[in-house]
Amino acid sequence: MKKFLLGSNWKMNKTLAEGLDYTSDLMKVIRKYPQFEFFIIPPYTHLWKMKETIVSENSSLKLGSQNMHYESSGQYTGQISPVMLAEIGVDLVLLGHNDCREHINETDNSVNLKTLTALKYGFTPLICIGEKLEDKNYGISKEMLAKQLKIALKDVPPNAIGKFWVAYEPIWAIGINGTPPKASYVEETHNFLRTILTELYGDLGKNIPLLYGGSVNIDNAKAYALLENVDGLFFTRSAWPVSRFEEIMLAVTETLM
Repeated sequence: MKKFLLGSNWKMNKTLAEGLDYTSDLMKVIRKYPQFEFFIIPPYTHLWKMKETIVSENSSLKLGSQNMHYESSGQYTGQISPVMLAEIGVDLVLLGHNDCREHINETDNSVNLKTLTALKYGFTPLICIGEKLEDKNYGISKEMLAKQLKIALKDVPPNAIGKFWVAYEPIWAIGINGTPPKASYVEETHNFLRTILTELYGDLGKNIPLLYGGSVNIDNAKAYALLENVDGLFFTRSAWPVSRFEEIMLAVTETLM
């Protein structure tokens, strides 16, 4: 049975001590929920110690990096390479998040290069796409999402199916002031994205996990999880503390029964 994906991007939050405490508590809880596949994406400075902790506990928790350069080395001050992440042993890499598109000039083309590199190094690329509020207001959300998705997956072969995930995060829904969309809007968008994936890969496109992220919380997680083409949920603050995350696990569990 395909496992439902649940994970949290910490962004620039949590000290190492806070992160280790959170991870320790989370690993204890997730043992009770084998129907899910869990992941965390901490800051770079935490990754090595987090990996040691996860391995020492023999936990199924997956560890992700918040970004990665597409070159293995070079004159890229402030960047982190796939070689470095492979040495740590990370499982997945977050690519194309709006924070990176907005603040460090991430582009559709660089997301594609990083996706290809991540696959080469055996990481699971978690490819983020999302439209701006003005795109939504102009009625061009689908065109923008199709463009981002098709460029990100350029030259990604069919035999990579199952080795990458796609996360839809509408820009107007993320962050402290984000507005969560209605489940019907997420349903329409995810159905459209599934259509694009099947155009690219045929029936194999039905097997590509589609996650939703953007102001997901205990009040709407169940409604989103009920949708046919939502294969996982992606959180930030609403998954902290672990007790609140477990409330979401319980709510989503009801949809999987």
